[in-house]
Amino acid sequence: MRQDGLVIAGHGRHVVVESPNGERRICHPRGKKSQAVVGDRVWWQASEDEGTIEAVQERRNLLYRQDEIRTKSFAANLDRVLILMAAEPEFSEMQLTRALIAAEAAGIAPLIALNKQDLAEAFERAWARLAPYRNMGYEVLPLSLRNNAEALGALLRNLHGKTTLVLGPSGVGKSTLINRLVPDALAATNEISQALNSGKHTTTSTTWYWVDRAQGTALIDSPGFQAFGIHHIEPTHLALCMPDVKAHADHCRFYNCTHRHEPGCGVREALGQGLISPSRHKIYEQLFDELSQPAF
Repeated sequence: MRQDGLVIAGHGRHVVVESPNGERRICHPRGKKSQAVVGDRVWWQASEDEGTIEAVQERRNLLYRQDEIRTKSFAANLDRVLILMAAEPEFSEMQLTRALIAAEAAGIAPLIALNKQDLAEAFERAWARLAPYRNMGYEVLPLSLRNNAEALGALLRNLHGKTTLVLGPSGVGKSTLINRLVPDALAATNEISQALNSGKHTTTSTTWYWVDRAQGTALIDSPGFQAFGIHHIEPTHLALCMPDVKAHADHCRFYNCTHRHEPGCGVREALGQGLISPSRHKIYEQLFDELSQPAF
C-alpha cells in the first residue's frame, strides 16, 4: 500500500523516510536515478523491512547550487535558509552573496546569523561589513554559541514553526548550533548513519532534525561548503536576485542594461551616490562575467 512520508536523510541512492507516526525506514528509488532530497514529501511502499520510493510529491521550492560540472541539491520545501557566518576567520562576502542569490532565486527567505559575538574586536569588524545587507532589508542576527543564551533564544524565535536549512562554510559553528538546539542530534545522526551504511559510521550529507515536532520547527543540517556555484542563474537575471542592485535597475536608459558600463545606468548612478556599496557592485560584476562564460 502506498504511504505518505518525509525524507529526513540521504546517503548515495538511499534515503531515510519518516512516516507521520514517527517510524523511520530506509527507502530506495524505483529506477536508476534518485530524485528525492531531504525535505521532500514522497509516496513510498513497504517491501519487507525497507521500502521503495514510488513518487516525489510536488515541491514548494528546492535550494541547490550548480557549477560547470554538476548540480548539488541541498533540500526541498524550505521556509527559511539560515546562513551562518563567523566573525573569525573573516567571512567571504562573495560566498555570502552566492548563498543569498540562490535563496532569492528559489523564493526562500534568508536569515543571516553572525557567530562568535564573544570575540569583540573581530565581531565589530564583521558586523560593520554586514551593514549593506542590513540596509537592503536582510535580517542579520548576532550570535554567540558559547555563552549568550539571549541571542540563541532570539534565533530560535525566528525559526519557530518553520523548516530551516542551515548553510555555511566549514568552521563557523554549524554543528555546535545544531547540538545546542537539538540535544539528541548526535545520537540521531549516528542512528541514521548506522541504518544507511550497515553499521559503518559514515556521515550523511544532509540531515533533518526536529527541534519541536509538535510546533513544526525543524532544522536541516548541510555539509560545509567552500564553493557555491550559481550557474543556474542567467546573467540577465542576476540583478533581480540582488536587492540593492534590483532597487535601481528600473532606472536605466536601456532595457537590457548590464549595469556595468552603459550610459544612463541607474545602478551605476546609485553606486556613485553611495546607495550601493562598491564591494557589492564589484561582486555583481564578477558574477555577471562568470555567468556569461560559454558552457563547455
